[in-house]
Amino acid sequence: MGWLAVSSLLLVLLLLGSAGAKYEPNWDSIDSRPLPEWYDQAKFGIFIHWGVFSVPSFGSEWFWWYWQKQKLKPYVDFMQKNYPPDFKYQDFAPMFTAEFFDAKQWTELFAASGAKYVVLTTKHHEGFTLWGSKTSWNWNAVDVGPKRDLVDEVVGALRANTDLRVGLYHSLFEWFNPLFEMDAANVFTTNYFPMMKSLPELYELVLKYKPEVLWSDGDGDAPDKYWNSTGFLAWLYNDSPVRDTVVTNDRWGYGSICTHGGYYTCADRYLPGHLLKHKWENCMTIDTKSWGYRRNAPLSDFLTIEQLVATLVETVSCGGNMLMNVGPTPDGVIAPIFEERLRQMGQWLKVNSEAIYNTTAWRAQNDSVTPNIWYTYRPQEKSVFAILLKWPHDGLVMLSEPVVTLQSSKVELLGFGPVQWEMVKPKELWVLLPTLSYGQMPCQWAWTLRITSAT
Repeated sequence: MGWLAVSSLLLVLLLLGSAGAKYEPNWDSIDSRPLPEWYDQAKFGIFIHWGVFSVPSFGSEWFWWYWQKQKLKPYVDFMQKNYPPDFKYQDFAPMFTAEFFDAKQWTELFAASGAKYVVLTTKHHEGFTLWGSKTSWNWNAVDVGPKRDLVDEVVGALRANTDLRVGLYHSLFEWFNPLFEMDAANVFTTNYFPMMKSLPELYELVLKYKPEVLWSDGDGDAPDKYWNSTGFLAWLYNDSPVRDTVVTNDRWGYGSICTHGGYYTCADRYLPGHLLKHKWENCMTIDTKSWGYRRNAPLSDFLTIEQLVATLVETVSCGGNMLMNVGPTPDGVIAPIFEERLRQMGQWLKVNSEAIYNTTAWRAQNDSVTPNIWYTYRPQEKSVFAILLKWPHDGLVMLSEPVVTLQSSKVELLGFGPVQWEMVKPKELWVLLPTLSYGQMPCQWAWTLRITSAT
């Protein structure tokens, strides 16, 4: 499709989005849209960072920027040592083979993790698209490298084999795209790049793959007006095929993060530790140093399952969702360390899912006296869940927040059953955990007490 045709299609879509619209192309109107309920109930998703940056698999998914723009010594030395002098970043693309990629295997693993939605990077800041984008000639996975529509394969497998919701990540800007560089040089008084590249891609992704999460990123320090973000979102919420179910984040232009959008991300690995008034998401990584795959990552850089469970529990207790990232290899393999963590999370959720899915934040997020205890709540059942990150040596747990009555309340250990308890004072509930050997424990890493009829 030529530039004129793309621009004409874009204009038609924008006009359609403004005709009889419920949501107008301004933030007051866009932000008034209720967040679809499924997202708040889901609590846990999987993020996938996969692209040409997976080929060097060194340092970070920002490899190109650090090597060519910032010329950081570790990256320059890596290239000088391992590649010929005239090697360009684009030369990595044919090595992005995806030869062992099996979308069905991926989806089976994601389902086993207990996740409820999956967000795939369709294009990172390098500009390489994992589908045959009409505006990314010869810099996409259909024209070079795998010669396959990887987005279509992931989306198709998710919908055919699981009930996981489909999410797509898309970077608004591209580091070295000449159109963006020209607009930036004009201090974004021109908008050739959004009209000819970024917006057509967004419309194409929505119309072709119908995602239920649209995860925007990479504003390039350009304001939302440059990206026409509110115009696009008005169309997305009013007229798109996913207008009733789609959720969006807050990265739609400089200044919009943690301020505008369907839910807030605020920062990478955001974990405020307290309840927020607006729905939010903790996008974080199992590999603490990178979103993309790193061949040279030591084991110590990967979060343990205890750390991951603790992060999920704290996130949900404070009203957020956790989006946990894995970085596949260039040939399409999810490394064993990532697979182990995903399966371990699924094992934990099989026992403790009641305290995570379909819960809301309670009046207290964590216990004010006893450390390492976080609370969630099911109002329809009047059940409070106290999640213990550590098992007490003497088996006694003191909870200072729940108030219960002898006549109507009971306390259960999920995966085990009722346990002994006593309300000593109005804010002093003592629970005696059962004496269990390691093999008898309902789970291995964190334990949940369900307290019914609690206030």
